[in-house]
Amino acid sequence: MTADTRAPLIAQAPEGLSRRARHFVEAHGLRVPRRDLTLCRTVWLQQGIPPAEIDRAVAFQERWGGIALPPAPAYEGGPRVLEADVPEGSAVGGWRFSAGACRVSMAHGFMIGPGGEFGIDADHWTPLHAATEGWVEALALADHAGYWAKTITKIKGGAVEELDLDGFEPVPEVQGLADTWWRGKDSLIAVYRGEASGFGAPHCLRAHIYGGLDAWGLGGT
Repeated sequence: MTADTRAPLIAQAPEGLSRRARHFVEAHGLRVPRRDLTLCRTVWLQQGIPPAEIDRAVAFQERWGGIALPPAPAYEGGPRVLEADVPEGSAVGGWRFSAGACRVSMAHGFMIGPGGEFGIDADHWTPLHAATEGWVEALALADHAGYWAKTITKIKGGAVEELDLDGFEPVPEVQGLADTWWRGKDSLIAVYRGEASGFGAPHCLRAHIYGGLDAWGLGGT
């Protein structure tokens, strides 16, 4: 397998992201050398991996592979570099492939699911966002809100279930599944349910509340 050996470059944001997320990727991200997964096709086919699943991994690698972004506020920062790898699974349970190696030793890995979902492979597969774009949008929103908020409150466990989201609306661009973002009149709330769901551990629930935001702080787009 060969890799692009050029020095890291400023990352070019893939199409389909919001202006806020494009700025985040291009201002704070890097594009590092990435593997050419097309060279793996013959071996993977011999291992019984369906051609369509190989195509999905190759497409992810071409779109996202080699993009290194700042750490996420949860999951010990997320993948160090977005990077596809050999698909694994079955026709019954669905096929998944790695979304990139963890920054630190974790009890779960980051995976791309059968429908393109971005999630964690914990005790069981738990999609966090409906697509990788959602994960990147969430990273960008956390960076934006963290800069402009007057207060940041972090809560966990049962306190997350007691959050009153009346009057809040979901932030659609993050394509939330287990993880969601909510926008109120002067605050944003990020709810991280992935580890709680993936490990069956309610104490792992997390939420970050960004308060004191003006109109720009609430959107930034």
